[in-house]
This record gives sequence, structure tokens and C-alpha cells, in this order.
Amino acid sequence: MRIRFLFLLYLLTCGLPTPVTMGAERHTAHKPSNARRDKHRPATKKTTKVTKRPAKGVRPKQDRKGKRQKIVVRRRVIKIVSKNGRTASRIPAKRLTRSRSLRGTVYYLASGHGGPDPGAIGRYGRFRLAEDEYAYDVTIRLSQLLKQQGATVYMMVRDPNDGIRNDAVLKLDNDEVSYSGQRIPLNQLARLNQTTSAVNRLYAKHKGAYQRLVTIHVDSRSRGEMIDVFFYHHENSAVGKRLANRIHKRFLANYRRYRPSRPYVGNVSTRSELYVVRKSLAPTVFIELGNIQNRQDQKRFLLASNRQALASWLAEGLMDDYRDQ
Repeated sequence: MRIRFLFLLYLLTCGLPTPVTMGAERHTAHKPSNARRDKHRPATKKTTKVTKRPAKGVRPKQDRKGKRQKIVVRRRVIKIVSKNGRTASRIPAKRLTRSRSLRGTVYYLASGHGGPDPGAIGRYGRFRLAEDEYAYDVTIRLSQLLKQQGATVYMMVRDPNDGIRNDAVLKLDNDEVSYSGQRIPLNQLARLNQTTSAVNRLYAKHKGAYQRLVTIHVDSRSRGEMIDVFFYHHENSAVGKRLANRIHKRFLANYRRYRPSRPYVGNVSTRSELYVVRKSLAPTVFIELGNIQNRQDQKRFLLASNRQALASWLAEGLMDDYRDQ
């Protein structure tokens, strides 16, 4: 008995491997290799970077010099190119800085036609070009520039939903209204009387102030006749003549500076029989921006940058007239 007791005590003192330890050792001993384990893993899909190509017929935009200029028109692209294949010329114009140089002045800006009368209609491909839309766009740009110089400006024709637009083809509509919000009549005499009557009432209101009326149109002549911007005034108005000559002088100087290779042939003359020129109390200049039928003159209207330049040059001329009075 004593020997058995000592033997059991020896076993307890030395210890025996437990079933858990032995089981773990057996699991480790039969653990499969990495190669065998990877055999049962699902294969990893290889991804390839795909570069999307532009759709057929779509070219990336290019800003390099020498490329034809592209103008988006109602999700269509038209190319304005001169006869020699070069890109249509832009009219340069310096940016006018905001100031108060025209503070105290009053300008009445009347774009030609409007409402039920679109004025002259030109054609550019399948598109119709309406005189009143382009005259209005240049006029509202001019209005903005004059206001930035501190002037009081009255738009004698207003379009409630058309501000400055940068499209090439301006959508023709007939929702323009007069300065006071009245419907513009279809009858020409009634329409002209509506404008001049409103100007004369405002002229009396601002009695004693520097006041000028600027009415802007686009002429319509034969397709082959290219013309420049020209100016009319009343034969008995020395102030109106000086106003027209100041703006004309500015155009002449800018052409010599920015486009010396292209002579400017616009002029100043009298048209006293024009209703607005004859009936308005404020000194008036009547401006024709070009021939809406001529392809070369059309580039003066189709490019928004050119319409902005026209407005800038007109503003510079008006500022010259105010300084030199």
C-alpha cells in the first residue's frame, strides 16, 4: 500500500498531459499547408481600368489659337468663320472700372422695335436673327456699364425675362413692354409716340440735369453690303451733333488702336425726319449697329463678346461727351 501511495504521489508531482493539450497538438500536427488551403479559396477577379472614349462625332474642346471658334446655340454648335478660313474677329474692348464719374447724369436708352414688332429679320443658316433682340442685348449691356459709372438709366423698352444673354442666336419673342410696363402697340406711330412721350415726361422731371437719349437699332440692307456702326442726329441740335461726333470719334480711335489693318468707315449725318430724333426733348443720337443681312456684319452681333465691346465703346463715347461738355 505504501508503495502504491508513493507511486501515485510521484505521478501527481510530475504531471500528465491533459486531453486539451494533446488535442491541440494533434490539430497542429495535421494542419494543412498554405498551398493546400489556397486551393479551396475562390479565385480573385482581376480588374482592368477602362478609359471611356468620347461618343462618335463628339470632339473634345480646344482652346488653342488657330482653331475655329465654337459657339453653342440651343445645344447645337455653329462655327463663325471668315471667308479666308480664319476665326471670326473679336472686337477688343478694355474693361471699364467702377466709378462715380457719371453721377448726376440721366440716360434714356431705347432699343429699336420690340413687342409685336421684331424689326428687321436676318438669316444665319436656318436661324432667324431679329433686330429687336440684338439691339436690346447691346442696350442692356450699355445700361449696366453706365450704372456702374453712377449714372441714372431708364430702359425705355424692357423684357421681363431676358437679361444679358451670351447665346449666338437670340430667341425671338414678343413679350417686351414699355418703360412703364405698358404693352407695346403694333402700330409704328403709336409705338414711337409711346417712347418719346415717356422720355419727355422724365426729361421734365430731371430738368437741369445732363440728359441724353440713345436709341439703338440694327439696319437691314442688301446681303452684299457691309457697313460699319453709324450715327444720326437732328440738324438743329448742336448738342445732339456733338454727342454723335464724340461717340464716332471714340469708335474711330478704337479701330485705329485695336484693328489698324481694318479701316473704319462709319459716319455721322443728320436724319431730322426720324420720329424719335424729331420729337424728343432730350438731345438724341440714333445708332445703327450694322447690316443684319450681311454675313460679315452678323459676326458683330453673333459673338457675345462683340456685343459687349459695342456697349463698352458706346459707354466710352458717352463718357467722353460728358467730360468735354
